[in-house]
Amino acid sequence: MAVLLVVTGHGQMGNTGNPTGWYLPEVAHPWKVFTEAGLKVTFASPKGGKTPLDPSSVEAFKADPVCTKFMENKDVMGQLDSTASLADVKPSDFKAVFFAGGHGTMWDFPDDVNVQKVATAIYEQGGVVSSVCHGPAALVNVKLSDGSYLIQGKKLTGFTNAEETAVKLMEVMPFPMETKLRERGCDFVEAPLFTENVQVAGRLVTGQNPASATATAAAVVKAIKG
Repeated sequence: MAVLLVVTGHGQMGNTGNPTGWYLPEVAHPWKVFTEAGLKVTFASPKGGKTPLDPSSVEAFKADPVCTKFMENKDVMGQLDSTASLADVKPSDFKAVFFAGGHGTMWDFPDDVNVQKVATAIYEQGGVVSSVCHGPAALVNVKLSDGSYLIQGKKLTGFTNAEETAVKLMEVMPFPMETKLRERGCDFVEAPLFTENVQVAGRLVTGQNPASATATAAAVVKAIKG
């Protein structure tokens, strides 16, 4: 069984001149959970190729043994330097898609047609759609075959407006993610700042922030394996 782990290919934080990208523990921790559960992980990004690792996440998690071991794994880091393009991905090969976070996702996930196609296909074939932190930016515009939003009427979480404000990046974002998700009709569940929060709505599994990454991935494994 295989999981498609999707990361951002966007490396610039708006017009601030600061770098961003995918957030280290939101890839490293889920990868460990998935592989230890015997799942094959394929890395992809909207356009494919080399993807940017947010340097701030490396600094913030330099004492995290899972993250440091992940970065020392040349094979895995090499895969993140040569990700599959979502346009070339065959959704039927996967039991789940996991959209990792990092602020870069806010620019290249929401309006990408292939993000939407892959999420819809995996969900409608009976697979799991999952995300953590800013990963739910991928779900903003995903519609099912009947025209309804995938997240409509379902419990969901992600990086909250309060958390975005706390890290002083709300004004930099192209849109407030929590607000946009609520507009799509989901039941957005918010926990206190930076605390673990995982929401499972059948085959939709979401986590609020970096602290939720491991538990989100574990919930995905449970959803896949029943």
